[in-house]
This record gives sequence, structure tokens and C-alpha cells, in this order.
Amino acid sequence: MAARRRVAVVGGGIAGLAAAVRLRDRAPEGTEIIVYEQSGSLGGKLRTGELAGGPVEFGAESFLMRDPAGGESAAVALVRRLGLAGRIVHPTVGQAALAVDGGLRPVPGGTLVGVPGDLEKVATVARPTPEADRDGGGPLLGPDDDVSVGALVRARFGDEVVDRLVDPMLGGVYAGRADDLSLVTTMPALARAARVEHTLLGAVRAAQAAAPRAPGEPVFGTLDGGLSALVDAAVTASGATIRRHATVRELTPTAAGWRLTVGPTRDPEHVDVDAVVLAVPARPAARLLTEIAPVAAKEIGGLDYASVALVTLALPEPTLPQLSGFLVPSTEGLLIKASTFFTTKWGHLRRRDGLALVRASVGRYGEEEQLQRPDEDLAATVHREISAVLDGPLPAAVDGHVQRWGGALPQYTPGHLDRVAAVRAALRAAHPTLRLAGAGYDGVGIGVCVRSGETAAEEIITALEGSGR
Repeated sequence: MAARRRVAVVGGGIAGLAAAVRLRDRAPEGTEIIVYEQSGSLGGKLRTGELAGGPVEFGAESFLMRDPAGGESAAVALVRRLGLAGRIVHPTVGQAALAVDGGLRPVPGGTLVGVPGDLEKVATVARPTPEADRDGGGPLLGPDDDVSVGALVRARFGDEVVDRLVDPMLGGVYAGRADDLSLVTTMPALARAARVEHTLLGAVRAAQAAAPRAPGEPVFGTLDGGLSALVDAAVTASGATIRRHATVRELTPTAAGWRLTVGPTRDPEHVDVDAVVLAVPARPAARLLTEIAPVAAKEIGGLDYASVALVTLALPEPTLPQLSGFLVPSTEGLLIKASTFFTTKWGHLRRRDGLALVRASVGRYGEEEQLQRPDEDLAATVHREISAVLDGPLPAAVDGHVQRWGGALPQYTPGHLDRVAAVRAALRAAHPTLRLAGAGYDGVGIGVCVRSGETAAEEIITALEGSGR
């Protein structure tokens, strides 16, 4: 009779919880799963709170309904697995705007993360240089090439398209700069098309055609009641032992698997397990790998992160446009980089008392000093800047909340996925029962993180079966 297996999941964000659910579903009956979370909260950047007597997201607000290849996203599949499909809701207002030249202009249609598929449609916001997008007689990218998004788009469509369209779109997701972010990691569908197409316009159109969307088909979804419901349901479905405020300080290989050193230095706890899913950001993962895989630790430890703050204001009966929100190019000189009109965008959040919830994202990569301001200062600045963009003073907030996410968003430079693949291959060869999962390796977004955790869990199960443990 085989001994009972024990698997540790280090990190209680959505990637770690998705790994725990998949382990419960696919691992042999009786497998013990233990989730270690350094903080007191599970779910990572998924956190539903309350403001002015109603629910509001203090972290991620939605998930993509599809994956980049056009199929159902891993987030939606997990929602179904957890019995929450009936609670999926979609935006009731989908049109967003760009804050340019002191006013709001609708985000042009036909773009792929801001990169135009129709140059005429973007002319209201930016002036492309179509003459630069010539057919050079071969694909834009070689089979193994990666470039920054900004470098490719600037060379083909000019600076204004990057500065006014692509940069704010990527900045809203990554808090980073288009000139620094990897095309392959942040825009995989466009990268695939660029390995075949000879022009950027052709690559955008090919990427769009590869994953067609029916008219009116929703792009985003969330859960009525908040995304913390996804976290709670995953915890229950995993059947895992949850250890909050439990810092894993060391990983040590043993003859049978791994020994975890958990807790304070003066009174450590040692736990022996058969396998480990390491679902923490790159830098803490690198610290745990320093002794056992120094080359891998150095590689992933070099990944940088951006910090952001999310400022949410409850405003009594403001005059807001019928928009989901707006994005702000860095060239506008504002502290805010994006704003969401929650109670306009999401019909299920509209309130009878006339209060509107407005959220702004503050913090771009390299500007972390701006986040050192006190909460009151950040809230006042957000109120003032949104008022200026809307060309009229907003009413005074009756309630507000500032959520700071330090080191929240990975900054993927060109070649990121190749570096991660090399690290994983080296770890797999030397330590087959150890896997990495999470945004630091595979990309941001709930669906990507869920898939990352599930893949790690599947590989752990295969490794344990192969070892005969």
C-alpha cells in the first residue's frame, strides 16, 4: 500500500489556490494538501471589501472570458468547477476613453491592446505613420525573437500610437512602459502573428482573425458579490489545510522530498512533504531557491515589479459620462493612470441611494516615490485630477479607501518567457517535485494565474507518479 502523499503549496494567492484545487481533483485519494500563506489573507490581489455600505473590489475587478487562443479562459473554467457560473456578470457599459489633450476621447475600436488593426479608426487619438509599415520581404519576428512592444510599434506606426494608445493600455494592466515590456509575454497572439506576417497591420488583423469574437460577446466577467467568493470557494473545494501567517523560510531537499522550515527563526517548525508548488512572487521564490538552485534563483530574482495604489471614492450623485472609465497616457502629466466608474460599468453595483463608486489606479513603474504620499493626499489628488479630466468639480467624497499593492505587477522585459522556460527546465531536471507558479513567471490576469497553478499541480502529480511515491 502506497504511503499517503503530502504536497505543500507555498503562497495562497489565486495561483496557489488553483493548484490546490487541481491537486484535490487529480491527486490520489488521501493526498494531504497544505497551503502556506505569509499574510493573514488568501487570494492575493483578489480582495472584495466594503465601502459606504456596499461591496467593492480593492484588487482585481474582473477576469477575461476567453484565453488568448480564443477558448474559454482558465478563470471561467475554475468558476464553473467551483459552482459559481450562475454568479458571472458582465459590464453593462463597455466603452472606455482616453484622457488626451485635456479631454476624453473614446478608445478607438479595432485595436489589439491599443495596436491598430484599422489606421483610420485611431486617427481621432493619434496620427499613425503608415508609410513606415512596409513589407520587408519577411516576417516581423524571427522564430525565437522577442522585442519590446514599444520598439515594434514605434518603428511601424510612430510615437503617437505608442504614447497615446499602446502605453496607456499596457500601463493600465502592468503599470509599466511599452518600451520595456516583452511582446511575447504581454501580447502573445500578436507575437505569434508577427512570426508569419510581414507588416504590423497584417499581424494585428491576423491575430484578431485567429480569435474572432461574436458581436456583443462580453470580454470581461466578474462575480456578483465579489471575487472573494472565488477565493472562498477554492479554499473549500481544495480541502487543503490552510496555514495563515506562516512564512516558509527554507526549502531543503530530503531523500523522500522536501523539508520546509516554517515560522520565526527562534521557534521554527519543520514539515516534511513529498512535493512543493512554489506560488509566490519571483523575489521570495529566489530567496527560497538560493541554496538549492543558485543559478535559477539569480535568474528569477532579477525580475522587477511595479507598485500601485488603488484609490476608491464614494461620491454622492456625481455627473459622470456613460463610460466604463478612462486611461491616462503618461504624457498627460497626471498622477492617475486609469480610472473606473464602477457603478456605471457594472450594473449589479448600481445603488438606489445615488452614490457612485469611482476608482483610480496610481503608480507607474519607476515612480514609486509618488506612492509615499499619505492616504489623504492620494485621495485628494485623485479627486482633483478626475474632476479636471471631466471638466467639472466632483462632489466631495462621503467615504474612501486606499489600497496599496507593493511590488504587485511584474515587469516582463524581452526574453522573459525564454528565461523562465530555462529555469523551469533546470529545476525539473534537478528537483522534479518542485514547481513554480504565478504571475511572476507566466503573466498577469486571473486566468493566466489559474492556468499557471493548475499546470504546476498537474506536473507535480506526474512527477510523484513517476517516482513511485
